[in-house]
Amino acid sequence: MTTGPARTTGPGSDGQRVPHRALVVHRGPDTPRAAVLLLHGGRADGPGPPPRLNLPALRMRPFGSAMSRALRGREVLLASVRYRCRGWNGPRADAASDARQALDELAARAADIPVVLVGHSMGGRAALLTGGHPAVRGIVALAPWCPPDEPVAHLRDRTLVLLHDADDRVTDAEGSWLLADRARQAGARAHTVAMPRGGHAMLRGARHWHRLTVDLVAALLDGTPLPEAADGVRPA
Repeated sequence: MTTGPARTTGPGSDGQRVPHRALVVHRGPDTPRAAVLLLHGGRADGPGPPPRLNLPALRMRPFGSAMSRALRGREVLLASVRYRCRGWNGPRADAASDARQALDELAARAADIPVVLVGHSMGGRAALLTGGHPAVRGIVALAPWCPPDEPVAHLRDRTLVLLHDADDRVTDAEGSWLLADRARQAGARAHTVAMPRGGHAMLRGARHWHRLTVDLVAALLDGTPLPEAADGVRPA
């Protein structure tokens, strides 16, 4: 996979290029035993940096807040990925490159802890593409962008759950179902949930999205059975 240009950001106070830091830690216990990494959405194309008012990032905040409340009292690190670019940008796959860098930074900060990725839309695609990273235990993909030719062999022995509303008009739920089927054939423990509402923005029925995501993450971290909603009835 092509990673694009050197991983730097704008100039610092001394005029030198500042290395890009992809990992943003929101909740960092002294000795974390696990981690959750959030990946927000973006655009198919957009080589410029995300805007200051970044709606896809704001959309993930309620998930982060729900996760933080659920993890209270547990030694779980909560972080998100900072993207260099607003878009995926074709073969460069910039969001996936940043996700991999964030995972490497996380491993350097807290080695040998299991990580669960939670990604929405473009962030769901980035999570699925980087899910073969040694630190990743599981993936929760929310209305993910799943092109038909996306690789899945690297997801062998990983647990992934794809949540999608069939009425999503931005990303195709059928793409999620097909990717899950292919990943299962490749040796992944792939599950799907047909969400009853929410569209792409996950605003209608938002509490259901938040609660189910938290429950799925907790099960993945603990190695316990997934909620019964996983592999829910798909639309005909």
